[in-house]
Amino acid sequence: MRIKRVAIGLWLMVLVCLCLPFGAEGFEQSLLRFAARSADVELSKKTYTYKTVKDCAIQADVYRLSGDEVRPLILWIHGGALIFSDRGSVKQHQLQRYLQAGYVVVSIDYRLAPEAKLPEIIEDLQDAHRWVREKGPELFRIDPHRVALVGDSAGGYLTLMGGFCLKPRPKALVSFYGYGDITGKWTSRPDPHYLKQDRIEKEEAYKVVGGKVLSGSPIFPRVIFYNYCRQNGLWPREVAALDPDRESEKLERFCPVRHVTREYPPTLLLHGDKDTDVPFEESVRMAAALKRYQVPHQLIAMKNYDHLFDVFPGGWPSKEPPTELKDPKVIEAFDAVLAFLKAQINR
Repeated sequence: MRIKRVAIGLWLMVLVCLCLPFGAEGFEQSLLRFAARSADVELSKKTYTYKTVKDCAIQADVYRLSGDEVRPLILWIHGGALIFSDRGSVKQHQLQRYLQAGYVVVSIDYRLAPEAKLPEIIEDLQDAHRWVREKGPELFRIDPHRVALVGDSAGGYLTLMGGFCLKPRPKALVSFYGYGDITGKWTSRPDPHYLKQDRIEKEEAYKVVGGKVLSGSPIFPRVIFYNYCRQNGLWPREVAALDPDRESEKLERFCPVRHVTREYPPTLLLHGDKDTDVPFEESVRMAAALKRYQVPHQLIAMKNYDHLFDVFPGGWPSKEPPTELKDPKVIEAFDAVLAFLKAQINR
C-alpha cells in the first residue's frame, strides 16, 4: 500500500532527526550519562515551562555542568521544517562540546505549523529569548549579555530571524544549513528531490495534522505532511498562511536576508553544497547580504555534503546510524563553530 511505502521510507528521516541510537533507555537518559561520563563532570538538566498559550505549555530544557560560576548562554533551536520535532533533538556530541566549552545550553520548543502560523512561532522565539535573559541569571546562572543563538535547518532559519527580531540582539548566530529567504521557488514550487519519492495524497497528508496546537512532536507521522508540502510547493502557504505569488511583500518580513543591516549580529553559516532539502545557495545569498553591510561573518561550505551533514556525513537519508563528530571535516567545522562563538561571545 502507498501509505506503508511512504511510512517505511520516512522512518529513516525519523531516526536521523531524533538521533536515537540508544534503544529503550531513551535519548535524554543516555545523553546525560554519556556527556557526564565523557566530560568526567556532573551534568544537570532541568525542564521549565517558559510560556503557556491556552492549554499549550511551551517548554525549554536547560543543560549545564556543575559549578556556580556565571556562564554565557547558547539558545539552541531545533529544526523540523517548523512542522515537527522538539527540544529533545539537540545533538548529543555537540551538546557535550558546548558544555565543556563553558556554555549553558537552553534547548527550546515552539509552537508548530500548520496549527500555529509563522508569526506565532516568531513570538515564541522572542518570548523564549526574553525569558532566558530575565529568569536565566537566577534560575541557571547565565550572563544575559552573552547570549548566542544556534540552530539547524528550520532552527537555523529561526536563528537568522533572531538577528533582527530579538532585542537586544544576540552576540552571535550560528546557522547549520538554514535559510534566509522563504519567498523563493525552492519553497513555493514542487521540489524535484521530493518528487522522486512516493507521491503523497492530499487526504493522507492532512489527516496527520490539524488537531490541537502542539509545541513539539515526534518526527513521524507529521513529516508526511512536510513531504507533501514540498512535493506540491505548499510550504509557505501552510506555515505562514500567505501565498508567495500574490503576497510576497507580506512574506518579506519573515526573510532575514532582507533585514540585514550593520547592526546585524556576527554570523556563522554552515551548509553542504549538495544539500537536497535546503539549497546551498540560501547560505551563499545570506553571506552576500552580510558582506554588503560589513557584518562579521563566515560561510563554511561543506563540499559534497548533504543536509544533516553533521550527523550523516555520508549522505542523507542514510541506512547507516548517525555518527556525529567522527568525520574529520565535520569535526573541523565544529571546531570552527566553537572558535567563532568564543571570539564573539566575549566581545
